[in-house]
Amino acid sequence: MSSSKANDNRKITIYDIAAEAGVSASTVSRVLTNNVKVNERKRQKILALVEKYNFRPNTFAKGLADARSRNIGILMPDVRNPYYASLFIACEWAARKENYSVSLHNFLSDMQLEEELLKGFHQQRMDAVILLGGREDELHTDMEYVELVNHVASLMPVIITGKLDGTDCDMVRIDHRKTMDLLMEHLLSLGHKKIAILGGRMNVLSTFEKIMRYKQLLKESQIPFHPELIGQNGSYDIHSGYTQMNELYTGSGNSCASFRKMPTAVIAINDYAALGIIQSIHEHGQKIPQDISVISYDNTYIAETTVPALTSIDYNYEDYGSVLIKTAIGRLDGAVSPKLQIVEPSLVIRESTARAKSARQEA
Repeated sequence: MSSSKANDNRKITIYDIAAEAGVSASTVSRVLTNNVKVNERKRQKILALVEKYNFRPNTFAKGLADARSRNIGILMPDVRNPYYASLFIACEWAARKENYSVSLHNFLSDMQLEEELLKGFHQQRMDAVILLGGREDELHTDMEYVELVNHVASLMPVIITGKLDGTDCDMVRIDHRKTMDLLMEHLLSLGHKKIAILGGRMNVLSTFEKIMRYKQLLKESQIPFHPELIGQNGSYDIHSGYTQMNELYTGSGNSCASFRKMPTAVIAINDYAALGIIQSIHEHGQKIPQDISVISYDNTYIAETTVPALTSIDYNYEDYGSVLIKTAIGRLDGAVSPKLQIVEPSLVIRESTARAKSARQEA
């Protein structure tokens, strides 16, 4: 699958043609095998290079019809977060069913490392890349990052789980508004009216959407909104949940000092933050759910191992991972699929939520 290049003893390969054309090797392969599902501009550019270098592939060479590594790169902030671990495992299983493998790359919230890893996917001959978290989940899109993603997307399919204004990437997103609908419907049905949300940052799209929907649902239910019940400048770890819950008890930090009415229920931004919230509640001598209910996001293994077990939003990771992998492979095959696909959440009810004290007393 090679041909001699003029004035050069090195043999040119399909990957050389792909690199110079700014496309993936599989795209070159589709042009060489007359696959109609290739952009005409790209086709002409590839054919021009084939003629320029007198490239004559062996059409019987193994893998020409599918010049793929059968490896999909997955880029995420930190696999130690159980949400990302659960989703990666789901992608890995889905890939195996399709005779593909996946490669995990953690950038550990390092923006420069995130860019370097993203740039390296084509050199590593990945067939596609799936972005989980990081700057693709920022509320306000970084346009320099968009340019980088667009460059990578010109070489291989890029699937994102957040949003990137200015890209044409396939999106597989969780319905974050519905997640809040499910949580609030459950808590309101139990008589809770003083509901706090702790953890997370408002510059992250998923958190922003959840909190905006929370405010809207309070208004629709004619329940006053107390800004003191929204955690400020938080994160997605145990420390953030612990610190913000302590601030509710003491009225310190960004909470209003005069606000002394504790919530009857707390929504944790994820299971990690929920651990810190639970610790703080126990240290203040209260019981879950008798004194205060706790409900969470992600439904990872943590939700089943806490005492009491957490009521939590589930994303059906098996289906989520399958959609991500099949979307990537479908793009490689030239299949037409919706640019936006929505992951439907569900609520798993366990022992950490119960009827509000005030509702019990009224009854």
